[in-house]
Amino acid sequence: GPPPGPTAGSGALFSALTLGTAEVAGFGSFSRVLLSLLGFAVLVSFVVLLVLAVRTSSRLRGTAVPLPTPGRPEPATAVSPTRSTLRSPSVGPPPSVGPPTGSGTGLAPAAAASVDRRALTGALLGLGSVLGATALGGSLDRSQGSIPDTSGTAGTAAVTPTGETTTISVSMAEMRFTPDRLEVPAGNTLVIELSNDDPHDVHDLVLATGATSGRLQPGESTVLDGGVVAHGMEGWCSIVGHRAMGMTLSVVATGAAAGTSAVGGAVAAASGHDELARVGADMMAAPGPGVAVRDARLPAATGPQQRVTLEVVEVAAEIAPGVTMDAITYGGAVVGPVLRSELGARLTVDLVNHGSMGHSLDLHAGRVSPDQAMRTIPPGEQLEYAITTDHAGIWLYHCSTMPMSVHLSAGMVGALVVPPPELAPVEREFVLVQSEHYLVPVGAPGSESTTHEGALPVSPVKIAAERPDLTVFNGHATQYVRSPLEARVGERVRLWVLAAGPSRGISFHVVGGVFDTVFKEGAYLLRPEDGEGGGAQALDLAAAQGGFVELVFDEPGTYTAVNHSFVEMERGARALIRVTA
Repeated sequence: GPPPGPTAGSGALFSALTLGTAEVAGFGSFSRVLLSLLGFAVLVSFVVLLVLAVRTSSRLRGTAVPLPTPGRPEPATAVSPTRSTLRSPSVGPPPSVGPPTGSGTGLAPAAAASVDRRALTGALLGLGSVLGATALGGSLDRSQGSIPDTSGTAGTAAVTPTGETTTISVSMAEMRFTPDRLEVPAGNTLVIELSNDDPHDVHDLVLATGATSGRLQPGESTVLDGGVVAHGMEGWCSIVGHRAMGMTLSVVATGAAAGTSAVGGAVAAASGHDELARVGADMMAAPGPGVAVRDARLPAATGPQQRVTLEVVEVAAEIAPGVTMDAITYGGAVVGPVLRSELGARLTVDLVNHGSMGHSLDLHAGRVSPDQAMRTIPPGEQLEYAITTDHAGIWLYHCSTMPMSVHLSAGMVGALVVPPPELAPVEREFVLVQSEHYLVPVGAPGSESTTHEGALPVSPVKIAAERPDLTVFNGHATQYVRSPLEARVGERVRLWVLAAGPSRGISFHVVGGVFDTVFKEGAYLLRPEDGEGGGAQALDLAAAQGGFVELVFDEPGTYTAVNHSFVEMERGARALIRVTA
């Protein structure tokens, strides 16, 4: 990240030392080099002068220097008295040694004036050297781009309006503005005739000045008044993730004075808030008031025909103590409901979009053409998505609207469990879906785009940098720490695990337990009846993979199910299992 800016005190001190001729912000690399060389020259001079002073002191050691007598001029030459003469009591008391008239230095007036002139000349020469090096370095820095050249930029916003209007039609579709470069004579008023020609998705346009079109449904149009164009600026779609997908445009002020272009993101850079700063949470605290602990038990078996409705709802959802996310969900909770289907059954999902942007559904367990079943539907619409569950496993379902990473991180993931044939019954059966979440820190660029007060938006910047803030089971970091899963000694426990992503996998481990059964991606890797006496310590899953493990607890106690990639565990991928006698 950028280096920290100067404090007010340090900035004032620097300005004082340079007599107000320079500021810390304009102190670039060339300035530092020149002043460093000047400082080095001073240090070398000091060493030379120190050596000369020592030599002179050695040469004059033992030589008496006569003191001036008031009212009497100094002789041209002085004869050094012998040591015996200096010590002889017959010499009598020393004469008065007060300073000569008109001088406080003990020197003759002419000598004192000479010393004062030399001191003043040296001081002025030193100060001039510092100011000259600072000025020369600042000029080189600006010319070479080490620091911004702000000369001539003061008052650039004060362009003279021409009274004329430039009207440009702009289309929005496929994560692009067309055209994406708008040339406007400086001083003209910009009017944008904006239309959303995307057949499925919602878009908008926000200009760096703050002017905004509001969200447009597919087929809608509006007119955006961009005001008088004084300088170049950026525009973008504020729908989460769309700007990161490249949905931006630039307004170019033709004929504007040089140096008046506004750089997109300048406000962000000036904010001083790090976009990648981690949003932390107290991993030992209880979920907040009103947060319902998700029932982790596998739903009961369903018949050969099943129809469910998944409603897209945008909510403010707590995903860790004190951390609320601007969430997009299937059914109102981060990580959608666990669905269950039987082998060969027909599953029909009715997707209803109550959100403010386009969404879709991808059921990994089905074999269907994505063109229709997985198409993005705009707000207010719905679609029917039917599959046959021909293969066993725990399958991911998620939103497949671009950018998918943003929609998944916002909560649009879930699990569909299809048990393998002749699966033996167990006393306890739980489902844990791991997901990771990337949040915009308070005050960082993008934090103002939240749609719920107190919630943090999803951060496309952190997603691209692979810097998750939280990795959680079933939508909340501490729900199973404060409300553990329950089992008894001797019971067989089956744990279904899904790595929902969008990007992280899992190395699933139960501290204090050994797996005697491992089923991964449709196949058994380990079973007790194999006769090999083997056991497993972890179930490794990449993003979008799933499986289950089984184990029996021999002793009562509190066991911990974790992602053994411990950095993920410390971000929240942790659940306790309380085993009683």
